[in-house]
This record gives sequence, structure tokens and C-alpha cells, in this order.
Amino acid sequence: MEGAAPFYVEGNSVGLLVSHGFTGTTQSMRPLCEAYASEGYTVCGPRLKGHGTHYEDLEQTNYQDWISSIEEGYEWLKQRCDTIFVIGLSMGGSLALYMAEHHPEIRGISVINPGINIPAMEHVREIDGQNEARFSDAIGSDIKKPGVTELAYEKTPVRSVKEALTLMDKVRANLPKVTCPALIFVSPEDHVVPADNAQIVFNEISSQSKEVRQLKDSYHVATLDNDQQLIIDDTLDFIMRHLPSH
Repeated sequence: MEGAAPFYVEGNSVGLLVSHGFTGTTQSMRPLCEAYASEGYTVCGPRLKGHGTHYEDLEQTNYQDWISSIEEGYEWLKQRCDTIFVIGLSMGGSLALYMAEHHPEIRGISVINPGINIPAMEHVREIDGQNEARFSDAIGSDIKKPGVTELAYEKTPVRSVKEALTLMDKVRANLPKVTCPALIFVSPEDHVVPADNAQIVFNEISSQSKEVRQLKDSYHVATLDNDQQLIIDDTLDFIMRHLPSH
């Protein structure tokens, strides 16, 4: 899809790994990637496998494929950088938490409306793929700002929702393993991920330094919404405060 290409910019020795969410593309994170790169950081925004092409491609992937996509981006940054932060939206936030669980050397994470527990999706676990619909409605583009559209799939593979739920289960089970500084953004009005997910993350991670910021003027895809600049500014401030020299 046009606009769904991965984002790679080489800058200084501080690397930022930036992940888009489920059924979305790098387009939702591009404004952040460009802002971070303009500050001199080395930025990697991978395209998660099965995303940014056709929803039937997504149907063929599993949560391990999405982890692999993020791990590959992390390896690219490790070859160029001494210090790495991870930033993610929605399932990208779940993946950022996953990375912090498995790579304690990560310096800090910034998660935007991360998905950990979505009761409205739970019924999908019971769907029998043989006899029921393979695809459900789109979940992308939950944006308050008029005239802004997220580049996301127009249908959601049911099989892929099951994979996303499995990923969230695994991430939630290991939240106490997260010890790095964490900046958690939450939109109080979010029509995809319940706002209480941010509090679950805050309560269950072991980080000494952790904070929750409200995105009062945005829905789920806050990176394309009215609070975009707030997210950029607060994340840049968070990174500056947690660089090794500080």
C-alpha cells in the first residue's frame, strides 16, 4: 500500500524503535518517526509482517511473525546504536512491552493506548474458522480529528484477532518483568482498546520510573489525532531524561 513503507533513518547513537498497531501501517507512526529523526536520533519503524499489503496476507501470519518484525528492527538498531528506546501504538505498544520483557537492556518505552485486555474481542476465541465468517469489520481509523484517516485494512481477519489476543495474553503475563522507565499514554475515550488497559500496565510493570499521560483530545489512533504533538514532545522529553548521561 502506498504510504505503508518501513521507516529507516540513521542518526546518532540513540536508537528509537517505533511500532504501528494491528491492521494498521507505518503511516500511523510516520509523523513521530520524522519528528524523532529530525532531532538526530536513529529511527527504525518496521512494517509488521502481513500489514500494509492486503488483509489476506495478514490472515497468513501469526503473532510470532509480528514479534520477528520488531526483533529485526531491534537488531538493525543494535548494530548502529548504544542506547535504544521503544515506542508503540496499540498492539505496537503491546510489542514494546514484549521487547522490554525480553530485552532488559532497553533504556525505556513509550506506549500509546497499548492493548493488554480487550473484552470486546474475547468472543472471537470461540469462533470456528470453518463455518463462520473469516473476516470481521475494520477496526482502524478511530480518530477524533475531522478529515484524518488511518491507512489500515478495511477488513479484519478473525484468525488474526485470535493471534493478537494470544500476544496480549503473553505480554500481560510477563508485565512484572518490565523494569525500564515507562511513559504510558491513554485516550480516555478510545473505541478500540478500553482506557483501563493503561492502568493495568502501570500497575503490573515493575519499573521504578513510570507515568501515565492523558490524551484528552484524541481517540485510539492518537498519533494521527489532536494530541499528536503532545505525544511527540512528551516522548522526546522522556528520552532526554533517561539518556545514560542523565
